Amino acid sequence: MTGPDPLLVFDRAVLRQRRERAARDWQPRAFLKREIARRLVERIDDVRRPFSAALDLGVHGDEFHHALEDRRSVDWLVRADLSHRFARGAQGAAVVADEESLPFAPASFDLVVSGMALHWVNDLPGTLVQIRRILRPDGLFLGAMLGGATLWQLRQALAQAESEMDGGLSARVSPFATLADAAALLHRAGFALPVADSETIEVEYGDAFRLMQDLRGMGESNLVVDRRRTATRRAMLVRAAEIYHERFALGSGRVPASFEVLFLHGWAPDRSQPRPIKPGSASLRLADALGSAERSAGEKAGRG
Repeated sequence: MTGPDPLLVFDRAVLRQRRERAARDWQPRAFLKREIARRLVERIDDVRRPFSAALDLGVHGDEFHHALEDRRSVDWLVRADLSHRFARGAQGAAVVADEESLPFAPASFDLVVSGMALHWVNDLPGTLVQIRRILRPDGLFLGAMLGGATLWQLRQALAQAESEMDGGLSARVSPFATLADAAALLHRAGFALPVADSETIEVEYGDAFRLMQDLRGMGESNLVVDRRRTATRRAMLVRAAEIYHERFALGSGRVPASFEVLFLHGWAPDRSQPRPIKPGSASLRLADALGSAERSAGEKAGRG
């Protein structure tokens, strides 16, 4: 008898169902994806080069396309989404595709962007390798995924409420990667010049219940395979909302929710890209550039 698959963290069958439901009334809850798409486009603006064929992996409500506005940085954009409803609602070429098994030929795109999709992938290293393969040489990958500090206020409130009422803890908020994880995964997947950085998007709510409703409406609630399958008691949620307000309420009486977004940036390897020089191959001495004297590592500097 075999044990559970260690790579199976998230229930992607349930994810597909939730994404289909989210697509029915997406626009009232598109604010987070809209802001992430805007920030992805800002990063493309910084690159200052056109892309002939791009893939938007996890299209949702086509926010990336709208964020591009009248820019000419992308000639042709293909959309892909796990949800049939989201893919069908896109304004251009679109396919239904699973991020864990991409249906595209090698070297199909010179740009792949993904916003709010990769944090639900079980085998993230494998998906990143697939993304690198479908990029042309010197093609760019830009990803944005929720990071480990996301919803830390809600995690603390739920943990305290459950500890008080049940005397223990269960997986109620899904685990996400850290910034260090993201940087290492880009390197592991074979991207050249990998960079990962983190930004926090703060959203205010009237109370914790409104936040939890939004998470369900976005299809972003807990998807851990070994999560508790019985419905959470209302008394537990009421207590968590009380703790949330007691600990984190703003002067206005509203409560904040923090979404940490990890931005991933990497290039498909190409000979034209800059490479680090070999140690000892520099033709100029650092001391000359600084206008100072050069000392060996064992020589102590005296006071003047």
